[in-house]
Amino acid sequence: MAPAPPAPPRGADAVSLAGGVLTAVRALPRADGEPPVTVPRDPAREAARRELSKRMYHENDPSLLRQALDAFWKWVGELLDAASSATPGGGLGLLVVVLAVVALIGALWWRLGSPRRGPTSTAPLFDDRPRSAAEHRAAAEAHAAQGHWNQAVQERMRAVVRSLEERALLDPRPGRTADEAAAEAGRTLPAHTDRLRAAARDFDDVTYGGRTAVPETYHRLAQLDQDLERTRPVLAGSAGRGAAT
Repeated sequence: MAPAPPAPPRGADAVSLAGGVLTAVRALPRADGEPPVTVPRDPAREAARRELSKRMYHENDPSLLRQALDAFWKWVGELLDAASSATPGGGLGLLVVVLAVVALIGALWWRLGSPRRGPTSTAPLFDDRPRSAAEHRAAAEAHAAQGHWNQAVQERMRAVVRSLEERALLDPRPGRTADEAAAEAGRTLPAHTDRLRAAARDFDDVTYGGRTAVPETYHRLAQLDQDLERTRPVLAGSAGRGAAT
């Protein structure tokens, strides 16, 4: 069985081969009186370029994707080498910095939760049997005493809205959302418009946005509930703003 033909040269090998061929041609012995073979530089370069452009010299070249990946990993390696040389402790110091950044990102993710909340909620505020504002407040305080801040915030917001319905500042309406309740209440209690909207956002964050409430969120909402209890509504046609009695 005849041996397989050798593979065509690649890249730099082909260039070296072409240069070697030109050198060998120039070194060939000539008959007496025959002038030596001389090839000007520019024609020689053009001839070598034409020769090396043939497909046979590039059949084993790496693909464009492979070349791009090699260039990328080379760049990453140079970047890491530069960072490790600039970081105290070299590579070990760089590893410590990377781990610290990962830990910080994880802590922020755990603290803030995943950003899944939309701009407003569409689910109803009340999803069980009707209860009074006092019952919602009692449930909120019970959750707060156990450190269940999400449930405490939800129940306190329901207490706020139910209290406004009991005072006839809001019409009892099944299916009302926290955002709708805040917008409607802000028209009769304009001094607390911004705080009502913030309370609705807190409710939506913990109920629909996957966020975790903190004690400050609950205490802020409880203070709003108490302030609303002491605030006079602004009647239709009145030019004044709600004031504490």
